[in-house]
Amino acid sequence: MFKFLKKKLSGLDKGMEEPRKEKTSFPLREKKIDELLWDLEIGLLESDVAYPVIEKIKRNIKAELPRLEASKKEAPARIEEVLRKSILNILSYNRFDFYKKIEEKKPFTILFVGVNGSGKTTAIAKVAWDLVNRGKRCVLGACDTFRAGAIEQLTLHANRLGVKLIKHTAGADPAAVAYDAIEHAKAKGADVVLLDTAGRMHTNVNLMDEMSKIKRVAKPDLILFVGDALTGNDAIEQAKKFNETVGIDGTILTKIDADAKGGSALSIAYTTKKPLLFVGVGQEYKDQVLFDPEWMVGRLFGEET
Repeated sequence: MFKFLKKKLSGLDKGMEEPRKEKTSFPLREKKIDELLWDLEIGLLESDVAYPVIEKIKRNIKAELPRLEASKKEAPARIEEVLRKSILNILSYNRFDFYKKIEEKKPFTILFVGVNGSGKTTAIAKVAWDLVNRGKRCVLGACDTFRAGAIEQLTLHANRLGVKLIKHTAGADPAAVAYDAIEHAKAKGADVVLLDTAGRMHTNVNLMDEMSKIKRVAKPDLILFVGDALTGNDAIEQAKKFNETVGIDGTILTKIDADAKGGSALSIAYTTKKPLLFVGVGQEYKDQVLFDPEWMVGRLFGEET
């Protein structure tokens, strides 16, 4: 994402003030700073980074660069360090240990929300696989009763993973399914309840109200938004709307392995002020991993594929 800056940074020696005799450092000219920030802004916009995020990054950098003094040889690396730090701070908003979190009570209920096609049901199955491999007993709740296909898909995953699935017939009350799943988990001593919900457009008021009803009944301990990295700014707007409606606690970003731009992760973290918890890096159950801000920064700078 930031490969375009490498060439700019390597030519910074032409934008350095000549030092006074008593100085050994070369402060940047203001004009050169403005040129650098302009190039950064264009690159970020092309990478699907939301404008408020760009302004935040630019403010951080502009506050640091005038104070930056280094030799011509050191300047590019020092400036890149400032940029990395700014991005890392955004990606590290309000982080918490997911695995410690689910130990807080039993059963621990997680509600998954998102729009159609974001990979939500598959993301739930991947979380279940991970927890089962950590010795946790999971119960899945098929609260997407609007599509019979959704129930069938979750049934297939439950059978593969060997976990209990609570489901009703298509068209049933989603909140009732959530209630039954939680009650079953309590009765059987399960550790975690994972509730699927109907993929709904964030602009559909009635469906978003239905989501609020599920939340009232289930009283989830964690609400996770599942977004598709390939949808760019759409995923950002979706996350923002779901956060306003039901209050999300974190995000799972799917298909990040196919996202060449990388702006969604940065923008969602800044927009919601909630942490990215997992990212999807492939099709297998194992291919959903804990989000690492340092890894993401490296990927944005072209160090990871």
